[in-house]
Amino acid sequence: MAIRKAALGARWASVTDVSGKLRQANENRQAQRRLLDQLEEQVRRRRQSIDESLADLPPSQRTQLVNRAVAGRRGELKRETYDKRVALLREAVRLRDELVAVRDHYKSPVQMLMRENLGSERRSRILQQIAASGPAELASLAEYAAATKDMELGAALCSRVADLMPNQRPFSSHDLAEALVGGDHRKVVLSIMEAERLAEEVANDEATFERGAPDNLRVLKIARMIQAEQAVAEGLPVSSDDQSTPDQQGDN
Repeated sequence: MAIRKAALGARWASVTDVSGKLRQANENRQAQRRLLDQLEEQVRRRRQSIDESLADLPPSQRTQLVNRAVAGRRGELKRETYDKRVALLREAVRLRDELVAVRDHYKSPVQMLMRENLGSERRSRILQQIAASGPAELASLAEYAAATKDMELGAALCSRVADLMPNQRPFSSHDLAEALVGGDHRKVVLSIMEAERLAEEVANDEATFERGAPDNLRVLKIARMIQAEQAVAEGLPVSSDDQSTPDQQGDN
């Protein structure tokens, strides 16, 4: 069995930190939506105004003049808001990258549980007390830890059964960790996935405003990311393709 090498360069963030960064990402996304909605409304009003002022012209000629005027107004708005729009895009990318950087610390519920109260005196005492415990006692204690949400006891039990042969382990460390910290683990995983999706949405809306048309590949990617988030929320398996970090083309 291959030994996983430690990702020593991975950045750290607590569950609370992750929630805070996701909140910032959502606020940034909403700010972009408000800005782009305001800009599109200005373009719409210009189109309506010009169209009404040229009502006496033939339809084909009127359409040509209206489109020219609207394109000119859109160009003005692009130049006037460029710095603000780029700042929103860069903020989305920054927050996404900061959250993706902590993913190695949240690979599984067991990994999270083993960090709970690491080095505490009580956890050390528990380890000493259960050092000679048999399968029946360990199973009973695991049930008790899950029922009482006792993190220190759960972590100590996972350490203890790791020393047993797989066919001698009276409970699954994953199942115990899932019962104790599974909710927080899913919360972090979903937060990282959502931050990745928000960055893609910001990039797509920016490209749509700049070019006047959405990026169809990005639209498809966003739809797949939403499906992956839903699968994780429901406890379903997610393919490695759905979990991959989106490319950063056009992000900078």
